[in-house]
Amino acid sequence: MWKHLDDYQIILGSQSPRRVELLRGLDLPFEQIRLEGVDESYPTDLPLEEIPLYIARVKAEAYRPLLGERTLLITADTLVFIGDKVLGKPRDAAEAKAMLRELSGQKHTVTTGVVLMTPDRSVAFSDTATVEFLPLTDEEIDYYVTRYQPLDKAGAYGIQEWIGYRAIRRIEGSFYTVMGLPVHLVGEQLMSIFQTNTSNR
Repeated sequence: MWKHLDDYQIILGSQSPRRVELLRGLDLPFEQIRLEGVDESYPTDLPLEEIPLYIARVKAEAYRPLLGERTLLITADTLVFIGDKVLGKPRDAAEAKAMLRELSGQKHTVTTGVVLMTPDRSVAFSDTATVEFLPLTDEEIDYYVTRYQPLDKAGAYGIQEWIGYRAIRRIEGSFYTVMGLPVHLVGEQLMSIFQTNTSNR
């Protein structure tokens, strides 16, 4: 299926177990490498929809020294937006509960930015989905945060977990974008751009 990538070492530059799971769904052989201490700050005047892709590019640059001649790197970043507010990863359980109270009964957007990089080229893109939550009680929020510990998730929730079954009224866009990686677009880029690049070598 991915014969044009047979001679590439593919690296997923991510600490996210969800992205590992999603990339495995493409039947793509890869290695996960985690880097600690990557600066995920961004310019305060950056338009909200551009922030995830900006951070994905920062992550890619942090991994650049690891790229060999035949290495393909994949990095991504996901953020949740409600109104003009950015909801990243909560610092603690109290902040997680506060985020979920904001999302309760409301629509919000989720954007994932992705960078595919080799030593001589890169492709960057993002995808956005709109999610509508049903109202959540404080008891439900406490239950979810206590049981699932969503401190590593933007917006303090994982759509694939209990809260996704209980609270998601509607999604417009890709479920996988909300989960952390728009695999349909990753696959499309790998099949088109990188296949074309390989055939032209």
